[in-house]
Amino acid sequence: MKTLLCVEDDAVILNNNRIRFTDDGYTVLTAENLAEAKKQLSQSAADAIVLDIMLPDGNGLDLLTELRTSGSNIPVLLLTAWGKPSDIARGLRLGANDYMSKPFEYDVLLARVETMFRNVGRLQERVTCGALSLEILSARAFLNGADLGLKPTEFSLLLVLVQNEGKPMSAEHLYQKARNLPLVGDKNALYTAISRLRKKIDPAGYDIVLDRNDGYYFTQ
Repeated sequence: MKTLLCVEDDAVILNNNRIRFTDDGYTVLTAENLAEAKKQLSQSAADAIVLDIMLPDGNGLDLLTELRTSGSNIPVLLLTAWGKPSDIARGLRLGANDYMSKPFEYDVLLARVETMFRNVGRLQERVTCGALSLEILSARAFLNGADLGLKPTEFSLLLVLVQNEGKPMSAEHLYQKARNLPLVGDKNALYTAISRLRKKIDPAGYDIVLDRNDGYYFTQ
């Protein structure tokens, strides 16, 4: 049985969704604001989130950003009265899996949630390169079975580099693909993260090369 976290400040919509999703076989957690949503996520294991954007104590996109920055791949469907193309594009670029505007039909919402789960089920769960194994859903990397203890940014960078082995990428392109965010400000933070990665994978003969003309690439 899948567990959904529904985050919605409209009590009527929240209660209706709770009842309907429960009737359709889901375990439903509810939250009326960001604080309650974060508390639910810290106490329970949700399989997906139906997330409102405009909440009494902040913006749902901030929670989405926190999740993706922490390395969480939990599916998120944005359900909101914001319906402008620019808002939709922003939510998707921040890592949302889908987007629906209010008012909505529950049957359509249910179908979108079901489709979201099917799409996530088709995602690759593991990337292996010799002794190096990257567990995508848990955002953990192992070398000869030992957990490398990577930080979220380090894992995201390594995943992109391994998936594009031998293909140089500029700092801007690498960061964009790894974090779904543009690289702004000083590039030293990226260089530092790459340096930490090098030290952790070097014992097994792997390396991340910096070509001054073409950018970074992974090699073994």
